[in-house]
Amino acid sequence: MSTATSTRTETAPGGSSRGMLPTATSSAPTASSVLDLLDRSRDGLVQACHSSSAADRYTQAHLAALRAAAALLAARSASSRSRPRSVWEMLPAVAPELTEWAVFFASSGRRRLALERGSATVTAREADDLVRQCESFLELVRGVLHLPFAPPLPGELAPTSAR
Repeated sequence: MSTATSTRTETAPGGSSRGMLPTATSSAPTASSVLDLLDRSRDGLVQACHSSSAADRYTQAHLAALRAAAALLAARSASSRSRPRSVWEMLPAVAPELTEWAVFFASSGRRRLALERGSATVTAREADDLVRQCESFLELVRGVLHLPFAPPLPGELAPTSAR
């Protein structure tokens, strides 16, 4: 029996992704798809650290957190034929211990969308804080999934620029 997971994203005005995760097409995701999402989350954090603007750092960091949450949902949730819902709405049902993180990232997601629309700004400090929070969240997700912790982001990649 082949296992395939399909994800769709809702497109916001301007073509940006809103981070919606609908149902899977199988009842059991492959371990490689979960690990791939975690690797992509980590890569997104590194990309955020290399971003030249605070808005890009903020956006990349939030997308990294979104991928980490999607990995947890893929590992823990059973497939169903319900309406597409936000990852942040679904996370408390599969990992109640991460409810506060879900609320936090739902809020930062609204701000990310405003940044992408150009109707909000973010300071370098706020973007750097989000990168650090996302790194912590990724490690919490790895722990919940009983995976070893990843090494911290290299010091030379730590976002500190005032741009």
